[in-house]
Amino acid sequence: MVTKNQKKLIRGLKLKKNRKTHGLFVAEGLKVINEFLEASLQLKHLFVLNEFCHLYPSVNQDLINIISESDLKQLTFLTTPQKAFAVFKIPNSKIPNPNSGLQLALDDVNDPGNLGTIIRLCDWFGIEQLICSQNTVDCFNPKVVQATMGSLTRVNILYTKLEDYLKQSSLPILGTFMEGENIYKTTTPKKGILIMGNEANGISPEIKKLTTQKISIPRFGITQKTESLNVATATAIILSELKSATLR
Repeated sequence: MVTKNQKKLIRGLKLKKNRKTHGLFVAEGLKVINEFLEASLQLKHLFVLNEFCHLYPSVNQDLINIISESDLKQLTFLTTPQKAFAVFKIPNSKIPNPNSGLQLALDDVNDPGNLGTIIRLCDWFGIEQLICSQNTVDCFNPKVVQATMGSLTRVNILYTKLEDYLKQSSLPILGTFMEGENIYKTTTPKKGILIMGNEANGISPEIKKLTTQKISIPRFGITQKTESLNVATATAIILSELKSATLR
């Protein structure tokens, strides 16, 4: 059973300001919830259909609420309710070394689906540090959490003033621009910070000034009329190329 206070709390967690105030976020679905449990995130509430309760034998029984499908429909932020719904404590981010390895930085990426996909890409390509500008969509937005499919537990995400972070780094800073060097023909560093920009405006002028190498993905279409690629798609292509370059 879900109490009125629990419903009020959960509905409020759809908003970033409430997630920040309470230090909590929601996760939906058996697989996603299990990923967070395995990562030892602090569970606050678990709402689950009775037939799936046996999947959580190690969870403190005081935190488990057996509920009906109709109750799940009232809680879910998704179009189709999952079998389980959980509330977790937001973990603290680790402060990354601005001079270490290959890092990805996002300059005001706004779409939750794009961020969720990018987090999964970081997990896939072994990018452990994701640096986000303060105006980038919150990684604990319910849509982002769902899109990551658990990868959120394996990527360290820091929200900070991006300009200041980049100024602290001695690594090459790669920016993605239409006029940049062909990613397939230029030499790229094994270590550096890759900047991906806003969906509509690209990389901001302040960040552009800090880039040490401009790169681009060439268009192969005959008409050459496609204006740009989706930021998550572009991230996948560039990370694949940067990683493959380290193997050559």
